[in-house]
Amino acid sequence: MGVTGPPGPVMDRDEVDRALARLGAEHEAIETSLLALQDHAGRRLLEGAELTGVTKERWESADASITLLWAYFDAYADALRSAREIRSRRRWSSREDLVELTELLRGESVTVAGSATATANAPTLHGNAGKLSERFSLVTLVERMNELYATSLDMVVAADAVWSALPARIDLLSAELQRTRRLAHSVGVRPGEHPSGDDLERITRTLTSLREQVISDPLAFWQPTPGSSAPGGGKPDTTAYDREARALEDVRREIDAVLTVRQDAEARLVKLRDVLSRADRTLAEARIARGEVLAKIAATEVPVVSGPPTALQEQLATAAEYRRHAQWHRLSPLLESLEQKAEDELLRARESLTAVTAPLAVRAELRGRLDAYKAKVARHGLAEDPFLIERYDAARRMLWSAPCDLRVADQAVLRYQHAVAELLTAPRVPQSGPEDRRGESSS
Repeated sequence: MGVTGPPGPVMDRDEVDRALARLGAEHEAIETSLLALQDHAGRRLLEGAELTGVTKERWESADASITLLWAYFDAYADALRSAREIRSRRRWSSREDLVELTELLRGESVTVAGSATATANAPTLHGNAGKLSERFSLVTLVERMNELYATSLDMVVAADAVWSALPARIDLLSAELQRTRRLAHSVGVRPGEHPSGDDLERITRTLTSLREQVISDPLAFWQPTPGSSAPGGGKPDTTAYDREARALEDVRREIDAVLTVRQDAEARLVKLRDVLSRADRTLAEARIARGEVLAKIAATEVPVVSGPPTALQEQLATAAEYRRHAQWHRLSPLLESLEQKAEDELLRARESLTAVTAPLAVRAELRGRLDAYKAKVARHGLAEDPFLIERYDAARRMLWSAPCDLRVADQAVLRYQHAVAELLTAPRVPQSGPEDRRGESSS
């Protein structure tokens, strides 16, 4: 929609012809715009919808504006027709004709009649409520039509954009919601029995309410673009929809986890039984080892070995019961907890065995060290040395007797090591016999 030229002095014939041509083109453009607005899908939906809230208020104003627009357009068309009739009276218009045309084309010569209700509801005419007619110049009339057209089109385009975007998306999400509900029911995820079942009920209620709100009050879900002057500048507000879509996705992941449990339950239960069985065997081995340590190692504090984890066995039996009755939603968290506890129990059993057998490991290390030094002595040709034989036999008796005092045995092994080291590092004196070295060593 355009704007006419500024007012001025009495127009000549050429100015009148140019103005009429301009007005004719403008008339066609305005008519095309109004017809497009009249046929706009959003306007037709607004006419037939049961509106509420901000959309109802703005549509009442926009509907009045559209009615007024047609009244303005008819008055504009009548003025243009009158001007054309005056211009067509004679080929060369007289001064009286030109004065009349100037007043018609530039003066406040257009009278628009309308109802008080229509003018009161139109957004730019609040100051004219109560007037049944008003006079305009063509310039003012076009400006008024441009203003009413822009506000009406903005409202219609915004409502149509929301209706085109959100209800279809909500319907798709609702269809996905129904599929998820059926799947959830099949694996025992039901309201009142599982948090995800409660979430599905809440999402269902929210989506139903959201769709009703979008249909009755689309402009409540419209975000205008700041600073935009174009009609329909903005986008649908999908915040509420996106929140429920994310919530449904979270529920779907939870149900997928339950489905995975259903598929892998037997294998996971078998693995759990194996882990707990290994823990039991390790604890049994630790108890046997503790008896051996108490019998063979003297003066040693040996930690007590606990019994098998009966609580875990009971929980394992509960998990198997859940599997038999297809209570996957209960089995899922129980399996996760049991798997962690079973691994912890196996680790504890291994640590217990290590702690219990530590004295035996110390004895084994001392035995190995003693034999290693004996082999070293043999390599140096000193295997028949009586002093070393005596020290070796003393340490060996302590390490291979029961109960073994590890502290005393450790000292005996150290004495043997020192004797070997002293003998191997001492200078060889030919005239000195073994008796002399033994005497020196024992002194």
